Amino acid sequence: MTTFLATIPSPDRGVWQLGPIPLRAYALCIIAGIIVAIYWGERRWVARGGVKGEVTDIAVFAVPFGLVGGRIYHVATDWPKYFGEGKNPWEAFAIWNGGLGIWGAIALGGVGAWIACRRRGIPLPAMADALAPGIVVAQAIGRLGNYFNQELYGGPTTLPWGLEIYQRIDPATGFKDELAGIAVDHTPTMVVHPTFLYELLWNLGVALLIVWADRKFRLGHGRVFALYVAGYTAGRFWIEIMRTDLATEVYGLRINVVTSVVVFLGAVVYLVLTAKKGGREVIVRGDAAEADGDAVAGTDPDDGNASEAEVESNADTKVEARTKTEAHAGTESKTDVKTEATKVPGIEPAAKSDE
Repeated sequence: MTTFLATIPSPDRGVWQLGPIPLRAYALCIIAGIIVAIYWGERRWVARGGVKGEVTDIAVFAVPFGLVGGRIYHVATDWPKYFGEGKNPWEAFAIWNGGLGIWGAIALGGVGAWIACRRRGIPLPAMADALAPGIVVAQAIGRLGNYFNQELYGGPTTLPWGLEIYQRIDPATGFKDELAGIAVDHTPTMVVHPTFLYELLWNLGVALLIVWADRKFRLGHGRVFALYVAGYTAGRFWIEIMRTDLATEVYGLRINVVTSVVVFLGAVVYLVLTAKKGGREVIVRGDAAEADGDAVAGTDPDDGNASEAEVESNADTKVEARTKTEAHAGTESKTDVKTEATKVPGIEPAAKSDE
């Protein structure tokens, strides 16, 4: 046993029974990640001039779309697990047993967000920039679910942070059950690279990177989101190579390795193409915009917190806007400001500063 004293033990189970209700660690981690992403995204969105509650409205569309997209990608790329002789196709719907592909989740979740943004008149790139750090932290939290499911690990290792893998069985039948079973014997069957942990730490690092870059360079127009995608895929590339679980291969490479390269290149191209755009946009709202719920993307010089400031952008036209500031005594003062804002068809640009 002295060989394993410095290693990381696995949980003895990933499911707890609360009467007839199974509490699955994987599902709880996914839910916790979603809550964190919405909460942090809401704060960042309001700081950019958005209205509180809009991120939640977007999540109503984006989250279900993302879960469906993540599952579709997983089943499509790991179809031998669910279809063929001796397989149960209905297991493709058992999302609680694990199996969500982040590529499908982000892609279809983005479609849901786009639909919701269109309904609310919100520029999708600005919303994506606000959500990006929370999304990658949510992915880190979700990786804890893989730890409880005792899955997605790498090859054998003698490193001190190696992960102990136990054999889990169904206590009622004595048969092997890796997901819903319990480890009655805590003697490791093997010690492996905890690739879930590598990705968790990498994701937290990406979150710190994009928050730092966003504050220093005042990124906008979807560049924060693109930087998140590039950072995440760079890490997923080398971590995916380390994994030993069965996966569909393309030209001898795991399909997620290929996907990482393609998506990384796409994110880099987007960053290059948008490099000459203006600074960070802010959702500016005037009385008319508030009345019909539409939003206009302008350029924010101070992270959406400037009061009665001149907002600069790359547009050539200047429009007169009315800005409303609420004083601590509850009084309101209106000041005419000149705003250079990006025009959106059918919406008059307006500026508002909230303290």
